[in-house]
Amino acid sequence: METILQVIQIVISILLMITILVQNKTEGFNAATMSSASPIQTQKRGAEKVLFNATIVLAVLFVLASLSFIFV
Repeated sequence: METILQVIQIVISILLMITILVQNKTEGFNAATMSSASPIQTQKRGAEKVLFNATIVLAVLFVLASLSFIFV
């Protein structure tokens, strides 16, 4: 059982790294340099939104997989 959990955690961590690295790299820079009073606000659409949601889901699954080692 512990081996299965380790494999699951490795797969989730690799997928999480891929989704983070594939995301738009300029987004963080623009958010840091743009003022909060900027009239231009962008929404995530298409693949960017899918990657954003996949990153959140994979991060939650990674935490749950990590916590599952407590009970094994």
